[in-house]
Amino acid sequence: MRLIIAGGLKGQIIAAARIAMAHGAAVTHTEGLEQTLAVLRAKGADLLMIDVAQPIAAYVAALEAERIRTPVVACGTSTDTRAAVAAIQAGAREYVPLPPDPELIAAVLEAVAADQSSLIWRDPAMERVVQLATQIARSEAPVLVTGESGTGKEVIARHLHQKSGRKDKPFVAVNCAAIPDNLLESELFGHEKGAFTGAIARRIGKFEEAHGGTLLLDEISEMDVRLQAKLLRALQERMIDRVGGTQPVKVDIRIVATSNRNLADAVREGSFREDLLYRLNVVHLRLPALRERPGDILALAEHFARKYAELNGLPQRPIAADARKLLLGNAWRGNVRELENTMHRAVLLASGPEIAAAAVLTPEGEALAPAAAGSRDAAGRAAQTAEAMTRSLVGHTVADVERELILDTLDHCLGNRTHAAKILGISIRTLRNKLSEYTAAGIAVAEPGQARISAA
Repeated sequence: MRLIIAGGLKGQIIAAARIAMAHGAAVTHTEGLEQTLAVLRAKGADLLMIDVAQPIAAYVAALEAERIRTPVVACGTSTDTRAAVAAIQAGAREYVPLPPDPELIAAVLEAVAADQSSLIWRDPAMERVVQLATQIARSEAPVLVTGESGTGKEVIARHLHQKSGRKDKPFVAVNCAAIPDNLLESELFGHEKGAFTGAIARRIGKFEEAHGGTLLLDEISEMDVRLQAKLLRALQERMIDRVGGTQPVKVDIRIVATSNRNLADAVREGSFREDLLYRLNVVHLRLPALRERPGDILALAEHFARKYAELNGLPQRPIAADARKLLLGNAWRGNVRELENTMHRAVLLASGPEIAAAAVLTPEGEALAPAAAGSRDAAGRAAQTAEAMTRSLVGHTVADVERELILDTLDHCLGNRTHAAKILGISIRTLRNKLSEYTAAGIAVAEPGQARISAA
């Protein structure tokens, strides 16, 4: 945890800093906005704690202008509740009164560390994904996480980081879709002073900020294909060049990339580099949509109900039976994100001892509609197809299944032995020995640059 404390705090800064450091935080003290921005540009931070006497709105605006996503917490010795309310309205997430309470400081640090990383699941479909993620977390292999928007791709990325040997180092996320193409290069690799109009000071990029830890490239499919070439070089050589820089910078990071698109289709369309896909797709985690993991709906709903009751200072209420039925019957096209927003509204609208169906509304204030029969039929057909595929394995030997898996993976890689071996998790020597066996048995094997289908 990297913490910046900005402002004098009337002599209480030393006590607050000591408490934070006792809980493992690396603390930097800054006097004002410009010095704070300089530290953020140079080193980054996980949390910014600002004296309420400072211009908090100006801090928040400056962070937004420079696309720095560090959360802000206000603190001060004032007992005036208006100061706390004004700080929250200006953009601070919390207000911490001083002199500092050790338990409160610890709770704030813990909340920031746990923010957006609550991985909750009950359904077997999600259990398989989490098991695989946990299994490969300690490796250095790049991971590609795919799934519909709102399924929790960043949450699983944070889980990978927390289970890895890099968990005590930074986790840095970049939303490639939210940053204009002409700014994304500087965001990733940093820039030197004067590199372009508006570059008033050197700024480190996300690669350097994540040094030693994990870098999440969110929605990587939206990255311009020209920048993909520079990204590929950075991944291969573990060296980056700041915009306007003359010396390469060495970086040590683990890459996790996410996409809600089919990257193989993007490769065929020419909007995504095939060699970059191979570099990223060493391990592939596909997150099922919420409608494909119905066993998680109520567990997640209860979690969000507790979370937002506590956040809004409201009593915790159980979810009534009629509301549960509504939640289970909805299609959840927005996935977990839609469910979270629905439960946030329900907590605010609920009255009485339970969260009833009357509180479970759409953003427009309408009753939550059950999934259409067609949607349920489609889900049923998908389940039947999956079951049929599973049953189709019955009667086949392990060697048969292994052979088809190897040959299909090789087709997917267009005959590239090295990439296929990485995806399969075996050595290139083992793969070549297997392919030699298949060839000797008269079984067609994809040649480099081809697939069995195209050769047929």
